[in-house]
Amino acid sequence: MKNKHLHSLLCLILFFLTFCGAPLFAASAPITIEADHMTSLEEENNVLFTGNVDAAQADVRIRADEMTVYYTAAEESKKQEVKRLKCIGNVEITRGEWLGTGKVMNYLAKERKVILSGGAKAWQGTNLVSGDTIIYYLDEGRSEVVGSRSSATVGTDEEKKSGRVRATLTPQ
Repeated sequence: MKNKHLHSLLCLILFFLTFCGAPLFAASAPITIEADHMTSLEEENNVLFTGNVDAAQADVRIRADEMTVYYTAAEESKKQEVKRLKCIGNVEITRGEWLGTGKVMNYLAKERKVILSGGAKAWQGTNLVSGDTIIYYLDEGRSEVVGSRSSATVGTDEEKKSGRVRATLTPQ
């Protein structure tokens, strides 16, 4: 029993030493992650957070039902780094005035790119865009919205339009 607690504590310390030093969204800001449960899968180089996940670094905040953090394998001459994040369920990411939501989110650390999918929506102030997938480039402060590529033309007008990108812009 004592070994099990010691192993869990070591995994937690390794996790925080690993990720608090590696850039996720901001170059040197500390990362905080809170969740109902955490499982470290050392053999697979990932950590799984489940239940009311709430992560933040600098001006970026992510909330989801589940978040998996994938990191590089430990090497003597190189410290571990975050490769990507995958969030599932009720995903919400905010950065300043920008808010994005979807069923799934992938964050690619090397490219510093957020990919929201599954009924993805993004708000900038009162303006809204929606589509099948939204790609947000953190360093560039720009996003792309992609509709589903359904080629079917049967169904009601609403069904035909559902795969398209939609924007609602509010004049100031």
